[in-house]
Amino acid sequence: MDKLLALKMFIETVDARGFSAAARKLELAPSSVTRMIDALETELGAALLNRSTRQITLTEAGTVYYHKARKVLEDVADADALIMDRGDEPTGQLRVCVPVEFGRRLIAPHLGRFLLRYPRLELDITLSDDLDDLLGGRFDVAIRLGAAAPNDEFICRKLGDFTRWVVASPAYLAEHGEPLTPDDLLDHCCLRFNYANLRQVWTFNRDGQAQPIEIKGRLKSSNADVLREATLSGTGIALLADWLVAADVARGALTRLLSAYEVNPDQSRTAINALYLPNQRGSKRVEAFIGLISAMLSEGT
Repeated sequence: MDKLLALKMFIETVDARGFSAAARKLELAPSSVTRMIDALETELGAALLNRSTRQITLTEAGTVYYHKARKVLEDVADADALIMDRGDEPTGQLRVCVPVEFGRRLIAPHLGRFLLRYPRLELDITLSDDLDDLLGGRFDVAIRLGAAAPNDEFICRKLGDFTRWVVASPAYLAEHGEPLTPDDLLDHCCLRFNYANLRQVWTFNRDGQAQPIEIKGRLKSSNADVLREATLSGTGIALLADWLVAADVARGALTRLLSAYEVNPDQSRTAINALYLPNQRGSKRVEAFIGLISAMLSEGT
């Protein structure tokens, strides 16, 4: 028995929820898929699938085997890609994790051009702010804003910088007035990003002097675009990345405030970093994606 082929047939059958659908995807006869899985079950001495005329489902043993088999196939694919990727052209699957709004607004418009340039590359891109899966090996490279690598297990490459702007809508300013100094924010409704720390401090820097302001407000969110939309609707004042609100400021939908200051939440940084594990050092796939981000930033888009 070709064990890897049997595992692939088993996985495809479960994912497709039937022998016929799996056979179509594998371009095989349904009888071939059925016979292979029957042989697999015989070899293991356990039923992996519950069969009925309407559907197939996993048995208890099948559930355990499914997850293990999928990991085996992923490891084999990673091993193949690791060797193939050392050639002249990026080859194989690249699994990328990028921050939600940064990926949706800045990276997504460039993906078509990126894939056209590298025809042997497959891109699996996830929008997330979580680094846990990078350590677990689910992603090959992650783009992160502000913070450097959380520990020494990552290689961290700085690709660029961004700035944060204090912004509000003209309607909000017409009703509540414009803050002229950082202290004035204490009398305003500030929209807060849901950072891990409980305190909400915006640190204003000017002429080497840092002025922390503990802002208050009734709305906070872990999604920057939620805060942007609330700011556009006149809900309050927000501290948001320039790449997120520059177009809104340019068209007059938002007004930039206190522009003489550099402003960051607490001591957060403004770097755009690429993070990856040491086993990805020298990867043509990773270098190609980092090149995409570097070119994008240099073009100012």
